[in-house]
Amino acid sequence: MSEKAKIEDYKAPAGGWGSVRAVASILTQEEVTLLGSEILLKQNKPGGFMCVSCSWAKPAKPHPFEFCENGAKATAWEITGKTVGPEFFARHTLAELRTWSDHQLEEQGRLAHPLRYDAAADRYVAVSWEEAFRDVGAELNNLDPHSVVMYTSGRASLETSYMYQLFGRMYGTNNFPDSSNMCHESTSVALPEVIGVPVGTVLLQDFDKADCFFFFGQNTTTNSPRMLHPLQKAAQRGVPIITFNPLRERGLERFTNPQNPIQMVLTGGTRISTQYHQLRIGGDGAALLGLCKAVIEADDAAVATKSPRVLDVAFIEQHTSGFEAFATCCRQASWSDIERSSGLTRSAILEAAKVYAGSRAVIANYGMGITQHRHGVETAKMIVNLPLLRGNIGKPGAGISPVRGHSNVQGQRTVGISEKTKLVPLDKLAELYSFEPPRWDGLSTVDACQGIIKGDVKGFVSLGGNFLRAVPERSLMEPAWSKLRLSVQIATKLNRSHLVPGEVTYLLPCLGRIEIDRQAGGEQAVSMEDSTTCIHGSRGQRQPVAETLLSEPAIVAGLAKATLKPNPRVDWDAWVGDYARVRDAIERTYPDQFKDFNKRLFQPGGFPRPIGARERKWKTSTGKANFTVPKAALNPPEEGNGVYQLMTLRADGQFNTTIYNEDDRFRGVTGGRQIVFMNASDMADLGIKQGELVRLSTEADDGVARSLGGLQAVAFDIPRYSVAAYYPECNGLIPLWHYAEGSKVPASKSIPVRIRISRDMAA
Repeated sequence: MSEKAKIEDYKAPAGGWGSVRAVASILTQEEVTLLGSEILLKQNKPGGFMCVSCSWAKPAKPHPFEFCENGAKATAWEITGKTVGPEFFARHTLAELRTWSDHQLEEQGRLAHPLRYDAAADRYVAVSWEEAFRDVGAELNNLDPHSVVMYTSGRASLETSYMYQLFGRMYGTNNFPDSSNMCHESTSVALPEVIGVPVGTVLLQDFDKADCFFFFGQNTTTNSPRMLHPLQKAAQRGVPIITFNPLRERGLERFTNPQNPIQMVLTGGTRISTQYHQLRIGGDGAALLGLCKAVIEADDAAVATKSPRVLDVAFIEQHTSGFEAFATCCRQASWSDIERSSGLTRSAILEAAKVYAGSRAVIANYGMGITQHRHGVETAKMIVNLPLLRGNIGKPGAGISPVRGHSNVQGQRTVGISEKTKLVPLDKLAELYSFEPPRWDGLSTVDACQGIIKGDVKGFVSLGGNFLRAVPERSLMEPAWSKLRLSVQIATKLNRSHLVPGEVTYLLPCLGRIEIDRQAGGEQAVSMEDSTTCIHGSRGQRQPVAETLLSEPAIVAGLAKATLKPNPRVDWDAWVGDYARVRDAIERTYPDQFKDFNKRLFQPGGFPRPIGARERKWKTSTGKANFTVPKAALNPPEEGNGVYQLMTLRADGQFNTTIYNEDDRFRGVTGGRQIVFMNASDMADLGIKQGELVRLSTEADDGVARSLGGLQAVAFDIPRYSVAAYYPECNGLIPLWHYAEGSKVPASKSIPVRIRISRDMAA
């Protein structure tokens, strides 16, 4: 068993000297100190490259250093000079590599040669690109397209994603699950029903105009650290920032800007949140119901006393539907039920509501702490209810801001990566490319997992990602995965998904976004969409780590040519030779979204896609923004009677399934990830001592045993009956059927578990 992690209080703010030291450490670790320092100066800037990590907005006038600590880690991770080629696999079998940690696998370096799995030797062996394409094409043509899944991770460019979905549909499949299915699909389902668009409504400049911010279930520190710059500016001009989250996260408490010498030397950081409400896990819906109840009842009191109205009555009458039913629900809800279900006091909720009612322009931000619950879709709609009460959508400084994760996860949906055919312009594709696309809805991530376990899915092509490590139900998924006829993994680094082969398995290494992409038409640029729906160009800066790498568009084209019959309407080679032609094709397919795409590619700050709700144009069933009457807000996840609610979370030293190091600076953890954070009173009740090893077991009656032992118990500031531990290590505790109603997002922020001390049973 590995040594226990070291635990000690970390009192410093987010950013500051801790961030500077972390950046220096990762550049040294990846042996790119000089190269990395030069390349980082071009990160998130017009004419440079867009961060390969998070999707937060990029300003039109960037800072001298327009990267955060996590962005620097992601850059160093990609531009490392370390490589993994055939000689590495000659020394290591897959059975041995499966005993390595996630960090150890990726730390070996960049994949540098196309590889095929040799079952007899249990190793990957070198193969030519021509042979790989030919073999994969033959395998795909021997499979029913209904049985083939084509997954995307959220990192591939708009150009690659468009080509990939076209290839898949010309092949005959609509099975396009993506990483959004595991995170913000709840947003994509909720928002169209209530405001007519599947994305947020704010732009970066709105952050300078807002006079109040609300945060629900979003950890800015690790998921979108550059967001702390506009938040710090807002805090310094006295704007209230009100946070609802079970854990106190450092970035929403205090922040020191590493680019400000005075702050670095003379201050302890800027206070970010003016109110911080630690609700129970899954209590957001009840808290939002309480906030809306307080605002509506304050307006009732204003009417009774003939005082100025609290609600924006004109907005509600002109732009919304369903207000009276929602207002009745709020008035009838009892404060005792709201307090029980939220874990907050009435006075705390009223304090936040008072600030909201006195603000003129409010931005409501939220993250996966909302979407990854059984009732995540409803709670996202509840967040919309709050700004609708006072007209806080469709005006400067106000709106909804769902903070997305991976750098192009939102953009991939924009250009057709979706299993839902209603979201894809199939008629336009048929017109442009003279083929009949399939019209049946494909498989989501959960559906794909179910299909793999049942044996219905026979082939899996993965454009990036670490699917097996990211999904629930690992104990069932890995054995089932090995029965796939075909597994194709397009990747930059080695990960766990590559170590569980199917009958025929290929590992195809691609250029990274930061590498110079030379094609027949010269050096190429790609594009992606940020969390505020702005499109940015990105140009590689580093020489490729190996001459044997192909770009993602070239790999997609190679697979397509080997699989499909020639189509005179699609010149795959011409597209690979000049990505501007792909952008022209995207513009022809989506003329209203990508007008003058190539001309605006490097527009400072990106060019925004037109979003109707920004202009108070509501493409909903009622033609208006819709209030939602909640059904589950007062029915939070079960707790007590020995059952605790587990939320999975990310550490400071990771991004999604990529583990840069095994530290979590802001939570005081060094040298380990086998941790479970617990309330000190809960530990006392269970007789668990600080640092003692425990086992978590999922509370479910479906006959599947799910448990994880060897976890070091750490006392932490978390509500009673709530515990937290790291993703992806805890994914095996999530039943595949435990997902958000309406979106099928795995409910990894509220997993019912029981806790046992390891001295009572084997760890």
